[in-house]
Amino acid sequence: MNFSAPSPGERIRDVHVADDALCVGLADGRTITVPLVWFPRLFHATAEQRNNWKVSAAGFGIHWPDIDEDLSSEGLLRGAPAAARRRGAA
Repeated sequence: MNFSAPSPGERIRDVHVADDALCVGLADGRTITVPLVWFPRLFHATAEQRNNWKVSAAGFGIHWPDIDEDLSSEGLLRGAPAAARRRGAA
């Protein structure tokens, strides 16, 4: 497999969660907008839970502590929806 380090421009600067979309602003000026239904935990969370996020992973990740959700700028740029959870998984 070929892996490359993320670009400094892919650091997360801002996050906005609307009723139907997740919008993430990057350091290089790009904005990533993806359907909120790709991330069931965020989709089913309250507005208060959605707005309680923090930048993680040295600036390349987003963590929502109230719902234990983590996303990365790399995954968002690839257009990768959340992985399906196994039945019975916490």
